[in-house]
Amino acid sequence: MDTAPVANYLGLLALVCYIITLLPSILRIVFPSTKKTEFPKLLLKYRRQIGVIAFLFAFGHGMLLVSKRNFDFFDIQTYWIYIQGVVTFIIFTLLTITSNDWSIKRMKKNWKKLHELTYLAMFLLVWHVIDKMWGHWSYLTPFGMLGITGITILFIARRWIERRKKLTKTKSTN
Repeated sequence: MDTAPVANYLGLLALVCYIITLLPSILRIVFPSTKKTEFPKLLLKYRRQIGVIAFLFAFGHGMLLVSKRNFDFFDIQTYWIYIQGVVTFIIFTLLTITSNDWSIKRMKKNWKKLHELTYLAMFLLVWHVIDKMWGHWSYLTPFGMLGITGITILFIARRWIERRKKLTKTKSTN
């Protein structure tokens, strides 16, 4: 039985859930009018749970592909070929393990710093989707490409807006 289609669905579901976790803060900055709606508040309320679900989908995606391709975990070349997926999975594992109230209380400011790795994962996922799907597109690929590229562009817009506000604030205090 070919597990690739199931693995691809799980990868897409992981990606969709992951994008949902990024939306609240991006929407708040890039589209300030969304602050007045319940949608970002609802997403924010369940962000950690959705992130854990994203991890579970990503875990299934990875396990199916590992079993299908008979990876040699003792060959360094394996890690080089799949570096984006492996590093992203490590980041998601760390974020999932620490997505609980106990970790937030215990880690304090370091929790927020650790969870900023999600933005590195976002850029790695752009690379991962492009690299792994190049040449073998399915009807799912455009959705994944559009989703991760779109949220990355919105993230860049968010950072640009935040930087502009900070510069404006700095100029007004001088």
